[in-house]
Amino acid sequence: MMKKLTEYDFPGDLKGMSEEELELLAIEIREFLIDKVSKTGGHLASNLGVVEITIALHRIFDSPKDKIIWDVGHQAYVHKILTGRAKDFDTLRQFGGMSGFPKIRESEHDMFDTGHSTTSLSMAMGMACARDIKGEDGEVIAVIGDGSMTGGMAFEALNNIGFRRNKVIIIFNDNGMSISRNVGGLYRYFTSLRTSQGYLNVKKFVKNRTGDSNIGRSIAHGLTTIRDDLKNTVLDGPGLMFENMGITYLGPIDGHDIKSVMASLEQAKGLDKPVVIHCLTQKGKGYINAEKDPGKFHGIGPFDPETGEVIKKSRNPSYSNVMGDHLLEMAEKDDRVVAITAAMGDANGLIPFADEFPARYFDVGIAEEHAVTFAAGLAKGGLKPFVCVYSTFLQRAYDQMLEDVCLQGLNVVFLMDRAGVVGQDGETHHGIFDLSYLNTMPGMTVLCPRNGRELRLMMDWAAEQEGPCAIRYPRGECIDDNLIMSTNDDLEATVRVIEGTDVDIWTVGKMYDTAREVREILAEKGVSCGIVDVKCEKPLDVTPYFDCSCGIVATLEDNILNGGFGESLRSALSDAPVRTLNFGWPDAFIEHGSYDDLFRKYGLDAEHIAARILEEIRTMGEK
Repeated sequence: MMKKLTEYDFPGDLKGMSEEELELLAIEIREFLIDKVSKTGGHLASNLGVVEITIALHRIFDSPKDKIIWDVGHQAYVHKILTGRAKDFDTLRQFGGMSGFPKIRESEHDMFDTGHSTTSLSMAMGMACARDIKGEDGEVIAVIGDGSMTGGMAFEALNNIGFRRNKVIIIFNDNGMSISRNVGGLYRYFTSLRTSQGYLNVKKFVKNRTGDSNIGRSIAHGLTTIRDDLKNTVLDGPGLMFENMGITYLGPIDGHDIKSVMASLEQAKGLDKPVVIHCLTQKGKGYINAEKDPGKFHGIGPFDPETGEVIKKSRNPSYSNVMGDHLLEMAEKDDRVVAITAAMGDANGLIPFADEFPARYFDVGIAEEHAVTFAAGLAKGGLKPFVCVYSTFLQRAYDQMLEDVCLQGLNVVFLMDRAGVVGQDGETHHGIFDLSYLNTMPGMTVLCPRNGRELRLMMDWAAEQEGPCAIRYPRGECIDDNLIMSTNDDLEATVRVIEGTDVDIWTVGKMYDTAREVREILAEKGVSCGIVDVKCEKPLDVTPYFDCSCGIVATLEDNILNGGFGESLRSALSDAPVRTLNFGWPDAFIEHGSYDDLFRKYGLDAEHIAARILEEIRTMGEK
């Protein structure tokens, strides 16, 4: 009888399992994942698709001596189960619990903290070179998906791997089925022939017996020519690409056939050069709801495992949906409006736009750098490009924003989704650095809406400007009632919303609601608190300060303090007789957890902010 997953001593127990037991284990892991993720939320479809690959990896290799690196890392749940962490899955993505991504601090089996894509091959190459320079043993394996292969960094790494020829094993997890036509008897036969020990032994035998003689070189050249002719005849697509780069290609194989995957891994172990194993898989494998809609189950909140329906569904639209709907309306009125995304069209709310205007919708794949310079070209050609991307991923295109957009003074609008802390995805996904790096860019305008109405107004305004503009908005739902009035429709003006005599709170974006809560707490303590709403963070309008006599100005932002809004305001008021208190995220990487838990831990909830302001008032009174 099979044990419960929490009762195994993984990965050691995998070594003694029969093929039948491994197949049963795959079924049990899928059931376990569906049960656990339905309660905590997380990345389900991608993990269901790599069950057999992960089992085979830990059966054939000896982690952590053999180093397994996961690209992005959202598909490493099975890896966590098979490295002794099944017992921790009730805490998945919860504050203080197990991360949804590989974390070095969590296990010696996690080689690299990941969260952004296309990094695994470069990391693997570096670790392989370090191993070889130090004369150590052990394999280095990178698992990368077809989506990540659309990113330029992956090809930079492949170029280097093929040139240097250090031994790296690449698992190419292809769930796009883009080259399924290559699966067949002849292809499997050729793959076996090309990498079989018999073929390699023949080459070695000829070389050893004939040496560098003319006849030896002729025979060896003949073998190579026959092999390459066969290769060029039979291989097409990525197989030929990898081979021409100097990387041996195995596959494609059925990534859900444990026996086939293990056989290919054994073949790869026997080679002394870089090799890629092309595995065809199905995203969401084994769970009918995820198989039908893998996009929905890529990253999902708690859901009913029977129906697949999300349990907690907001009544209000998300900022992403408000943005997508309004961009569609803008495109209907202006045929110069175009949308660019980096493989995040669904998550960014752009599917209606793509359906209605396919010729004006550009999904460039996981290639943020290209997306930005491509948008610059569109703007130069007279169009109105909107680059729709998560804040955390736009970090990868800093140079392109600076050099190709700002330096040129082009009207490219950056719609920065998931700005600020994003919750359970943690360090690699929090968008808490954008105000800081945007503030370094000459000519960049930075807008921060606090509701859906303001987001739409800002999009309209940005489309008519001459220079670049970034609009940052948070993850999750927003109030999107047209009857809700903005504090002021002059988007470049900083507006005083509420008068106060003791403390002024200057707030950016969604922190406006926190400011209102702080004001209520302070009012109960007899403190008069004003609120200033900053819609345009750059360039910063500070005129409301001069109509106030408050001795303390507090700033609230969902961004790191270094280089952020608070520092900008403090600098602007450096000659003013005022004490500034800046509230934002510290100089650190913020872990995963719920919004409430994270804001409370780092003193950014209303109670902590009010307490600190009261302490400052008390301290100033004693002086």
